[in-house]
Amino acid sequence: MTLAPIALEPGLPDARGPLSMAVLELLTERAPRNYLHRVEAPVRDSDPYGIDVQLALYVCYELHYRGFAGVDPGWEWNPGLLYLRAQLEEAFLTAVQRDVGDITQEDSADTEMERLSVEPADGTGPSYYLRSTGTWEQMQEYFVHRSLYHLKEGDPHAWAIPRLTGQAKAAFVAVEFDEFGGGRGDHVHQQLFADLMVAAGLDATYMAYIDAVPAASMTVVNLMSLFGLHREHRGAAIGHFASTEITSSPGSRRLADALERLGAPDACLRFYREHVEADAVHEQVVRTDVVGDLVSREPALDRDVVFGIRAHELVEDRLADHLMRCWTSGRSSLRRPLD
Repeated sequence: MTLAPIALEPGLPDARGPLSMAVLELLTERAPRNYLHRVEAPVRDSDPYGIDVQLALYVCYELHYRGFAGVDPGWEWNPGLLYLRAQLEEAFLTAVQRDVGDITQEDSADTEMERLSVEPADGTGPSYYLRSTGTWEQMQEYFVHRSLYHLKEGDPHAWAIPRLTGQAKAAFVAVEFDEFGGGRGDHVHQQLFADLMVAAGLDATYMAYIDAVPAASMTVVNLMSLFGLHREHRGAAIGHFASTEITSSPGSRRLADALERLGAPDACLRFYREHVEADAVHEQVVRTDVVGDLVSREPALDRDVVFGIRAHELVEDRLADHLMRCWTSGRSSLRRPLD
């Protein structure tokens, strides 16, 4: 089998405003090592969900993943750039907290996960739409939006591993082991999605479509990066992880049905069929052995787990709303439509 290539270091994207411009211009220079230079930018004047904030934040986070071709690795922990990133994070997290709303004492991780496990009889959204009436071109667009995450699938959540102990850690790593192919490079989910992209006639290069996707696509990935990179948000990171795993299997089943209807290549079907099977098993492990053990050890994190679940739903719903508005009005959902 010939595997789709995965570039180690992506190129820098194009700026989309003063914040992303400030970050990207810095990264073309050598990171200062002997003095502190605070990077100032008008964060408070910008939409926290807008393309400028989300792209600036995405670029800052990417320094902790693969970095960028030709960019000084010293920027990863440069205190001046971290100062700006902290302001971006505060604006983004404040908006998410506002939109998630209050979490009461009666709310619990267990009840939230139970709610997620119940599939609505009259569900709506992109996977339902693609299953019934979506076109191949819209499916390709869906792949492009999801490529930001699936080409790094498992990586954002992996930041939580050193923040866990006991059974929660063991079970979490067991699920991640599956995400990373169970020891086989050609089974790594990132690789399976790269193979899907090639089979669908798309560019499988890491971050190839960063200049084509809207802010809502970046927000989905930025949220999990924010949670994963901060120990104080470990409960939210696990809630996000749980929500991802619980909702993945039924959503993947609908997408597999859509791909079968459209006569898609086997490599496209393979990716979603893998998630139908694996994530159905993962759901039970995550509910009992990851979240259950974490909350029993640290009861104070219960509400943080709930927040992570609801925050995941929030950003996913924002992306879903964008896709459905565009598709039902006959427009491309991308900033740069596919050829």
